[in-house]
Amino acid sequence: MKLNEIRISALGGTICSIWVSLSLGDIFQTAVMAAIGTLVSFATSRLLGKWVKRK
Repeated sequence: MKLNEIRISALGGTICSIWVSLSLGDIFQTAVMAAIGTLVSFATSRLLGKWVKRK
């Protein structure tokens, strides 16, 4: 086996083991938390921007 084939095999095994351990619920929860984090970050930056303009 060549070194490149060993790397591809190791990467494939890693991806397969991660894929099996994730459920659809975990992926959905991560997406929802990312969306909430984005909204909170956006709102905070807008509020801070308005607050800085006043001073």
